[in-house]
Amino acid sequence: MSFPFAAFAPVAVIVGALVVGGWVLTTWLRIKHGYPLDGAWGQAVYPKTDDAAMERIKLLSQENAQLRAELGSIKDRLANVERIVTDSSHILDQEIEKLRSPRN
Repeated sequence: MSFPFAAFAPVAVIVGALVVGGWVLTTWLRIKHGYPLDGAWGQAVYPKTDDAAMERIKLLSQENAQLRAELGSIKDRLANVERIVTDSSHILDQEIEKLRSPRN
């Protein structure tokens, strides 16, 4: 008794069509949402290096620099608050009085 290949052929065609259709669908979704396409070994097939991507990188770099500067000023302010909280009250009173006295 031999295996009936005629009964297996439609199943193989349906499975093959589903695999190809799934591959096409995932590739389309990746392109639609801006993900880079990968080759067989994970390398980018079409990396985005267009003007819009470069402008976006430039804007993000500028925003990163601004946020780092703001974080630095916040760290300085926090250090002053910590110094005020941890200093003895006598030294703090003297510094406040220095600020209140008129300068010559």
